[in-house]
Order: sequence, then structure tokens, then C-alpha cells
Amino acid sequence: MAASMELRCWGGDWGLPSVHTDSLIVLAYANFSGAKLTVTPIDWTWRTLTGAVPELVCQGSTVTEPAQILNFLRKQRFNADYELSARQGADTMAYIALLEEKLRPALLHTFWVDAENYANLTRPWFASHSPFPLNFLVPGRHANMALSRILLTKGESPLHTITEVEGKVGETPLHTITEVKIYSEAKECLNLLSHRLGTAYYFFGNTPSSLDAFVFGSVAPLHKASLPSSPLQSHLRQLDNLQRFCDHILNAHFSSHPGSPQSVHETVDANLQKLTQLVNKESNLIEKMDHNLRSSPQHKPLRADPRSRPSLGNDKSSTPA
Repeated sequence: MAASMELRCWGGDWGLPSVHTDSLIVLAYANFSGAKLTVTPIDWTWRTLTGAVPELVCQGSTVTEPAQILNFLRKQRFNADYELSARQGADTMAYIALLEEKLRPALLHTFWVDAENYANLTRPWFASHSPFPLNFLVPGRHANMALSRILLTKGESPLHTITEVEGKVGETPLHTITEVKIYSEAKECLNLLSHRLGTAYYFFGNTPSSLDAFVFGSVAPLHKASLPSSPLQSHLRQLDNLQRFCDHILNAHFSSHPGSPQSVHETVDANLQKLTQLVNKESNLIEKMDHNLRSSPQHKPLRADPRSRPSLGNDKSSTPA
């Protein structure tokens, strides 16, 4: 009997089981490999500040980071890559490295550094899913972590708006060239993924693998989020097969998760059915009460004769003078 495993991660929204890229990667791989996980969202808990997610807990041991969690699942005989050839395994490692080096910095900039996206989407979401007073701390902490990761990858602190990044293409300073590369390299990465995927549902054959999990976790938030400012999302809109890839995985592997449109629709239908039953019950009760009133014997109300009322002004006193 397999040991119970608990996955702690950020919750879902935007039609996704989780809005967090690394959490999405682990959730997708678990679905692909058949691993049964008890998913525990950290939303509205103190772990939003202190917890490193995704975090897999199994028999007292804790594993973090997607790559480490996937290795742990493979040791538990949940391997989505067992049918891959040596060449495909090497391609998987190469594409995952490409995602981390080329696409991840642009995603971090899009969600956490770009001022318009951060103020209108990212910060409100994470603040609303954190308890007071952590709602004032969690978004800023994640934004600082994103800045640090971009700095570590690209060697320089990024600019804070898309117009700053794209409006200085003609300038020559090294830091400006670095900023432009963040998005140009990300677009090239998406183009390579689109070309490799072609018309297939998955990257290798008819079954999903770890590469599909990494690509889905990276691209799905960009595909589903309502970003007010994102040229990278606009570029993704031109790659129909990558969008279809994300939608297919959501429909095939996550159709029953709490944030999916199907489950939301089913919840609305269930609530509507309950409301209809309640209205019908109240209507039947009113009809029954009306029937009882009509069938009960009716009596005319007793009214005093106005002519028999004593008149204080005209009555003569019976007391002798």
C-alpha cells in the first residue's frame, strides 16, 4: 500500500488548479504519473509567509522544489517518463533548462516586476489569499524574491515597466540590452516549444511526461491570467498549439479541480436546483394554507350598532339634582 502524500501549495484561480508555476508543475506530474496526493492549499494560513511551496510531505519527510519532488515520486514508482528513450530523456533535460533560463525570468518580470500587472493582478490576488496582517507582507516578499532570481539569472536588476523594457531598444547601454533580452529570449523559447510540439497533444508520443508538466506549469498561468500589460501574453496568443496544449491538459487531467469552469458550473447548477426546490416547497405551503383558509367555516364579524352607542352630550344624568 502506497504511503499517503500531502502536497502543500498555493490554491487555484483563473481556471487553474494553482496560480503558482512550481505548484502547477508538481500537480501536473502527479496527475500524469498516477500519484495520489492530498492537496492542501496554504491560502489564508500563516504558511503563506513562512512556507516554501510546493512542499511534499510523506511519512515525516519533507521535500521542496519541483525537481526534487519529481525525483521523490519516481522513487515511489510514480514515473511519467518510463516510456521515454535515452534521446527523449536528454531532450527533456535540455528543454527544462531552456525554460528555466529563458522563459522563467520573463514570467517573473511579467507577474511580479511589471508595475501595472503587479498592482492590478498579482498583488491583489496574493494579498486577498493571505491572512491579516500577512496580506501586507506576502506580495512584497514574493516580489523581492522574483527580483533576486532575475538578478541571479541575468546578472542585473530589471526595469519595472514594460515600456521601460521595450522603449529603449535603440539605446546602447548594457543594462538596456539585458532588459530587452528578457522578453526577446522568452519569445524565442515559446517559438521553439511551439515548433517542437507541432500538432501533437504532448511533446513525446501519446502520453504526457515531465516535460509536459514543466511546460504546462510555465505557460498555463500566462495563458489564463487576465494581465493588463503583457506583450509576452500577446505573443502566446499567436501560438495556437501551445494554447491548445494547456487547454487539453486542463480538460483531460484537471476537469474536476475546484477552480475549473466545469466544477464551478456544476456548483452553480446544484445551488440553482436547491433554490428551485426551496421555492417550490414554499409555494406548495402557501397553496395549502390558502386552501385551509378557504375551506374553514366563515363567520361574520360582530359589529356594534352605532345607534346603540350612548351619547355623552345628549344623555340626561340619572342622579337627582
